[in-house]
Amino acid sequence: MVKQTIQIFSRIKPSKKTTAVYSVDNDEPTGAFLEFLVPRDQAEGFVNNKRECYKFRFLKVFDQAVKQEEIFTHIAKPVADSVLAGYNGTIFAYGQTGSGKTFTITGGAERYSDRGIIPRTLSYLFQRFSQDSSMIYTTHISYLEIYNEMGYDLLDSRHEASRLEDLPKVLIMEDPDQNIHLRNLSLQQSANEEEALNLLFLGDTNRMIAETPMNQASTRSHCIFTVHVCRREPGSATLRRSKLHLVDLAGSDRVSKTGLTGQLLTEAKYINLSLHYLEQVIIALSEKSRSHIPYRNSMLTSVLRDSLGGNCMTTMIATIAVDKRNLDESISTCRFAQRVALIKNEAMLNEELDPALLIARLKREIQSLKEELAMLTGEQRDEQLTGEEIQRLEVLVKAFLEDPDPDVTLSMGPDMRKIQHCFSLLKIMIMGKQSAGNRHSDGEASPGNTVAVIQNSPCSAAEMTKLKEMMTQRDNEISILVKMLKREKKRFQDTGDQLANTPNGQSPASQSALRPAAGPPSREGSLDSIPANHGGQAIQMKKRDPQLSMGKQEAFETFMRDHEDRVTVEHNRELLKQRSAEARRIGEKLSEAKNRINELKKQLALQRRQRAALSVTENCPEVEAEVDPVEENLCKHIEQEKKFYKSSIGVLKALRTEIEHLQLLLERAKVKLQRDFHKWWGLEASSVQESEATAGGPAGSPHRTLQPPLPSPPALWALSTTKLSSSIPLTGDQQTDADILAFVQARQNLLNRTGQLQ
Repeated sequence: MVKQTIQIFSRIKPSKKTTAVYSVDNDEPTGAFLEFLVPRDQAEGFVNNKRECYKFRFLKVFDQAVKQEEIFTHIAKPVADSVLAGYNGTIFAYGQTGSGKTFTITGGAERYSDRGIIPRTLSYLFQRFSQDSSMIYTTHISYLEIYNEMGYDLLDSRHEASRLEDLPKVLIMEDPDQNIHLRNLSLQQSANEEEALNLLFLGDTNRMIAETPMNQASTRSHCIFTVHVCRREPGSATLRRSKLHLVDLAGSDRVSKTGLTGQLLTEAKYINLSLHYLEQVIIALSEKSRSHIPYRNSMLTSVLRDSLGGNCMTTMIATIAVDKRNLDESISTCRFAQRVALIKNEAMLNEELDPALLIARLKREIQSLKEELAMLTGEQRDEQLTGEEIQRLEVLVKAFLEDPDPDVTLSMGPDMRKIQHCFSLLKIMIMGKQSAGNRHSDGEASPGNTVAVIQNSPCSAAEMTKLKEMMTQRDNEISILVKMLKREKKRFQDTGDQLANTPNGQSPASQSALRPAAGPPSREGSLDSIPANHGGQAIQMKKRDPQLSMGKQEAFETFMRDHEDRVTVEHNRELLKQRSAEARRIGEKLSEAKNRINELKKQLALQRRQRAALSVTENCPEVEAEVDPVEENLCKHIEQEKKFYKSSIGVLKALRTEIEHLQLLLERAKVKLQRDFHKWWGLEASSVQESEATAGGPAGSPHRTLQPPLPSPPALWALSTTKLSSSIPLTGDQQTDADILAFVQARQNLLNRTGQLQ
């Protein structure tokens, strides 16, 4: 048993605004100190007893310039080591909203160096698993979200397709020993680091995030990422179970300052209430005279019961924003941390006997003793075989027949009932194969038995229905495109009139600057910023998504070029290419080093054989005992090559981890890009439907459902120049007519195919 208080650390968020007056002292032997200086307000008068200095002690205070690697080394790595040894561990971040809790726990989504505690801890754990080959490790992961005092499983695959209210709630169950069990919370096994990071990415995608006045991407729920580790020695029934909670608490909101309303206000109420209950538990644990600890007041404190005053090694990170407007909240966070530091946990080694292994071993011993007793006494059993025994014998016989090894044996024990049943099974299998061979030969002898039935009608009807749907969608896209292109044509003519009135001395470049800006309200741009495809040079488009129509696919490609995350995605993609190339180069160097080591070993073995032969032929044992400089030089070269090989292996493993994380970042950016596009596409579709409803609907199709529209006029201009690769530049009316003709031609092709099927 290990008794220790909760370890507290502090991290200061970088700020470009006016910061409060504070100082950090990490050189004290008793710990680090964080001090705030609050000048007195002269408007309150001469008699003012308000404190000017607030000083708090932590184990270590991380200032604004600290890196994520240092945070992991000082805070998470010792807890991860204790989890590997068999103790429970918890790391939780506490602070006001926008102070950097999620960035500390999960990390940033843009750069590899911004990885937080969770991905770095997963990488460290699986690295230790691979190094310790004497133990068998199994890892399971769960991800719990507490939103408005309701628990949800973030790893539930139904998150995307269902509403939050329709998902099953995670319920808290308690056994007679007061151990907490969570119902409807899944445990996902992860065999390697990549699977674990994918689960983390899935859970982060399903989290509740909203924009608040204090934070553009504020997490509106408490999240607990738990890693369950089971460690077992091969052949032993003793195992160690430990769990690591990595908790990202939602930030507290002062409603009087932020002015939240509606759903955000409701979320803030539940967040502040749960944090209030957490503080009540902390205060009760810090008072030795208290006999009752109110764990059951909230779901958060119930789940973290072991972490607060129980069987766990707990660490807290107090995240602080040092802006002047957040000074009161920062001081309140530090006071909370000082109360947490008074709590003492009693961590115990979670070692137990695996009941499944113990039961299986005892069953095998009992069966072995029964068989030995039957062989010694010669006793025969008359009762019938049970269904379970018959099924087991069938599996054994099937495995015996499928094994290509001629020396394999079929072990059934001394029971004659089992032996006779196995012979019966073998006879049935052989007779079944013989009868099947006879039927096959009879079938070949009578060619009239083969009857070919072709049913083309269902396939044709399905294909025709699909083509009709495509034609309906194409009609909708044509009507939307015609309207947008006519509007753009009118704007372009108005611009031409303005250019006609321009003085003759004005340059063409200045005239092109007069073109009107158009596009969605969120992205401004001119037609000059869109690369046109003149001179017959076709722009290479990316592979089309088969689930999207032609117009929607082109809209997505243009939307992707204008998206705000495009630069970050391209940077990560370029970095991924560089790291992959570097990994290939290191792999080639490793192969060369391995070949050099093998060659040096061959030379060393040849040198030793020559010396041994020389000592035998000359009958001089002293020759073999002498130190050979050539042999010593070869050994030295081999050691140098081995050191280089090992160091290169380490670099290659680090590159592999970085490559996997970059791939995860690109996948996350892809999901975000698709979500933003569908959101914009739906808004544009609703606006076009409203305009069509106001105008009485398109001619000839008053009840037709409109598909989402194509991009804005500048985007359409880019699409048209991409689509048409004519050798003659198209401008003005020619460009508009060419686009309309292209869509009409696509519709005509669909009509022709439908007519052929009919």
